[in-house]
Amino acid sequence: MRKHRLAVYTFNQFVAPYQSERIKGFRDAEPGTFAALEKAEGFISRSGYDGEPGPESWGEQVFPACWTNSNGDGWAPSTLSLWSTLEALMAATYHGLHGRALRHGPAWHVPADHIPEHVLWWVEDGRRPDWSEAVGRFEELMFHGPTPRAFTFKAAYDPGGRPVKPSAVEIKSLAEQNARKA
Repeated sequence: MRKHRLAVYTFNQFVAPYQSERIKGFRDAEPGTFAALEKAEGFISRSGYDGEPGPESWGEQVFPACWTNSNGDGWAPSTLSLWSTLEALMAATYHGLHGRALRHGPAWHVPADHIPEHVLWWVEDGRRPDWSEAVGRFEELMFHGPTPRAFTFKAAYDPGGRPVKPSAVEIKSLAEQNARKA
């Protein structure tokens, strides 16, 4: 049986340029949040960004068709990473430093009910998605809704394509383990 990893791509648009005072809270939280995510149970790896310190970029960074460059700086907050399980990703996403930053999202991000904030999909162990694949999966979700190829936490699938509900008990346990590491 093949082992799989969970890929996640996140995307949003800022309400103001990244270097603006309005986005300062995001900028201040970003380094610590990335560090906490990288120490979280179940984290495997993440793409960096061309021309920036940190991990190597998994290909040329591209943005989905819905991106409007509304803040005028040619950049949008997006991430691409690999995780061991849905529960590990959910524990890191909704708890700890990332969970606290996530609650400030409405102050930093353009509201867009018709655009997802993330897409999930399974990749075979040893394979790393690139930014183009991630954007393609994001657009599949945006235009066609959740499927085993492109899904969300609320409508999740296992690697075999069967609907699955993440374990709340496991998420809580992983969040507690992550808090002890912080």
